[in-house]
This record gives sequence, C-alpha cells and structure tokens, in this order.
Amino acid sequence: MTNPLLNIATEAAHKAAELMRKYRHRLEGIPVERKARHDYVSDVDRACEQAIRDHIFKYHRDHAFLGEESGKAGNPEADHVWIVDPLDGTSNYLRGIPHYSVSIALSIKGRIEHGVVYDPLRDEMFSASRGEGAFLNSQRIRVSGRRELASAVIATAFPFRTRRLMPAYQAMFDAVFDKVEDIRRAGTASLDLAYVACGRLDGYFELNLKPWDIAAGALLVQEAGGVVMDIAGGEKWLDTGHILAAPFKLVTPLRHAIGPHVSEGLRARLGA
Repeated sequence: MTNPLLNIATEAAHKAAELMRKYRHRLEGIPVERKARHDYVSDVDRACEQAIRDHIFKYHRDHAFLGEESGKAGNPEADHVWIVDPLDGTSNYLRGIPHYSVSIALSIKGRIEHGVVYDPLRDEMFSASRGEGAFLNSQRIRVSGRRELASAVIATAFPFRTRRLMPAYQAMFDAVFDKVEDIRRAGTASLDLAYVACGRLDGYFELNLKPWDIAAGALLVQEAGGVVMDIAGGEKWLDTGHILAAPFKLVTPLRHAIGPHVSEGLRARLGA
C-alpha cells in the first residue's frame, strides 16, 4: 500500500503541474526575475511552490519546508523536512522546450525517505519510498543492466551557477566522453536521475547542485538498484551537490574516470 506521505507528494506534484500547463501557452507575459547570473525564477515557479507548500501544510503544519524559491518555512525543529524544486528546468519551460519537472522529497531525521519526480508533459510520475522500490506510474523500475562504459549513455550538465568549476568539470567531461558511447545534457537534473532509475540513461554526474535538485531523484536511483555517491566516492552528495549516480557495475569505472580530475578545492569541500 502506498505510504500516505508519498501520496501527499504525488498530489502536490499534480497541483504544481496544473499551473505549469495553465501558463505554458502564454509565457511571453510572465514576469521573470534574475536570481543570479544564468539563474532565473518566474512567477510560475513561485506559484507552483506555493501550491505545493499549501498542500503539504494542509495535512502537516508541524513539518518543515525547504523550497528553491521561498527557502525555509514551517516548524524549524521538525524531523520531517520537505525538499522541493517546484519547476526543475525553468529555462526549458520559459523557452518552450518540453523537458521539465516537479521534484518533491521528504527527509525524516536527516535521511531522504520519500520522493517523487513528475514530468507533466508526458504524465510520468516517478516515485519511491525507502525500502519499497522505485516506480514509474505504478510500474516497478530498475536501473539499466549495462556492464561497460563503452556502451553507456551518461547524462551531465555544466556548472553554470559556479563557472570557476569549469576547468575541473571540463577535464571530467573529457575523461568520461572518451570512455562512453555518448553523453546527454537536457537541463533538468531531477529527470536525469529519474531516467537513470528507469534505465533510459546509464549514469549521471554533475557539480554544485542544490538539495532540491537531487534529493528525490537520488532516492529513485537507490530504490531502483543503483548507487549514488559524491564524486570522490563518499556520501556527501546532498551537502556538496557534487553527485554521481549509476548502476553498480558502472559506478566504479565512472568514478575512476572522474577521480583524477577532482581538484584540490573540490576535495577539500568533500573532506576527501
């Protein structure tokens, strides 16, 4: 039976998706604000986050909320923290590129226990609860059975928020690209992770992400039989945003390709 908390996340994702669909064909008049260089937020992002937050607090006023747009809300002492990206892939959405999602995760006592990633255009709801497996529209999913990098398709993205990381990232990219079949860059981290979970992609790595970008997607990968780690092979991916996800057979060779190019600055942050 589906966990009631996961049901709340699913319902909240649908509410945000309704707003995305409502405004999708009249984007030209939607106000857009520049949060930082190369990073934007629209009124649609804010409206979606408000809808998600209202739905969660309708049932659990005692919980805490961490959203990309509004930051922290709710009970600051709560063990239950909802981690939300209301519109992952804002740039895609604003340009009419049909690839974006809603990402909602629930952390309980510091561990991600439930998560959903919803693609409103394809009506694909990826969901997972710890220890219960990962699902796509109620069908069980697994990571790919690929065994060699030479036949793998890997997803990644440039560290656009922190461009000083580009030299290290470029070296990682070159090393991985030399060993795999191909690389994809689609612009929506949560869907990249969801696609690893269901076997459409064979792995994923990226630098300097935020918890709301990866919390739900990482749980999907883990519950689908994959491995999630930071780029130094540790467990600080949620804190640092430097993440690597892949099936068991691929995660070690992928990390070995990336490892020599992890700069001293990155290693210091990872505690490696």
